[in-house]
Amino acid sequence: MTYAVTVEMCVPDDSPEMDALHRTGATALLQRGFDAVKAIEGPDGVEADLLDVVVAVYPHGAIVKVFVDAPTLEMAEEAVGSVSVEVLERSELLSEWVVESSEVKLHPDLARESLEAAEGPEAPPSDLQERRARHSTAAPRTDKPEQGTTDHEAVMRGMAARLGAFAPGAFGALDPEEDGEGPESGVTLDDAELAAGALAWACEVLIDELFEDVQTLARAETNVAECEEPLWHLEDLPPRYALRYDQLFSRRFLVTVIALTTRFTDGSFQRLGCVAEELALKFLLGQARVTLDTFGLLGRGVEDALDFFADGVYEDTDFLWLYDGAMDGVDEDPAFSSLRIAPMDLASWFTPFNDGRYVHPYAADESDEAA
Repeated sequence: MTYAVTVEMCVPDDSPEMDALHRTGATALLQRGFDAVKAIEGPDGVEADLLDVVVAVYPHGAIVKVFVDAPTLEMAEEAVGSVSVEVLERSELLSEWVVESSEVKLHPDLARESLEAAEGPEAPPSDLQERRARHSTAAPRTDKPEQGTTDHEAVMRGMAARLGAFAPGAFGALDPEEDGEGPESGVTLDDAELAAGALAWACEVLIDELFEDVQTLARAETNVAECEEPLWHLEDLPPRYALRYDQLFSRRFLVTVIALTTRFTDGSFQRLGCVAEELALKFLLGQARVTLDTFGLLGRGVEDALDFFADGVYEDTDFLWLYDGAMDGVDEDPAFSSLRIAPMDLASWFTPFNDGRYVHPYAADESDEAA
């Protein structure tokens, strides 16, 4: 069985965050370390084959997706965890890094085969889109044992504190020390907390599923327009450039999402850096709304809280022109340059809006011609 294992690594607590040069070096060292591993020996001499690795490094560590063939889920998790520690120990520059966590997930193709063969009243729906919706809103693992039906609202509220860059006021509610509702917003503190928790949940789901999209395009050696396998999110990008959403693009977009959500959660977010980040936020807000609606939690107050948040984070919504077929090619019109609008062509998606904006080096380093 093929499993996908997500490994989270972090730098020591007393280490400063990595700059662009250090992140580039760490990416190369991790990729080289895993590339040197062909098979992992488990208990009783049973081997697990390492198929592919996707590495994404951020200022405080890295997220690594390892695809491995193993006889059992437990062995896959144990084998990848041990080899991850070994990769770090073998590199002098990474030897003090720590493996924080790992999560095993069935490869989407094989999981689909298993689901289609399932029977009984608890079997997942046969329609791929219904299964996709169910998976995208699956509850994250918690430290508390599950008793009966999961209280999804409580789980989401518990995740709200992870969105460290935003106080309740960012969602239209008053500061916790004050009483009442946000000015003219109708948003209560409870609404703001639930909206923040849903966004934190959406961060986890979006990153995990984009990892799978990257792997799907890499395996098929194609682009979004010509890919015959189902994709989680990349097919929801503006269709005009679908032929150019290939493996390289998907990796750059994934790293951009990781960089944006990292700033959301570590408290360092200031402003969106580029068009790709505007699209990433659109995906996050959409995922949050779908999750809330699925569990019957998308009330008027929470909807208003998400709208208030979007209005505050977006400086404008010019990027929505990319979804309007009537606007196709407008950025090539000479009159477009006279407008105070950021370039919208694909080559500009990962270009910072100005010198004060942040774009992850992995995404920004590509030249316009290569993009």
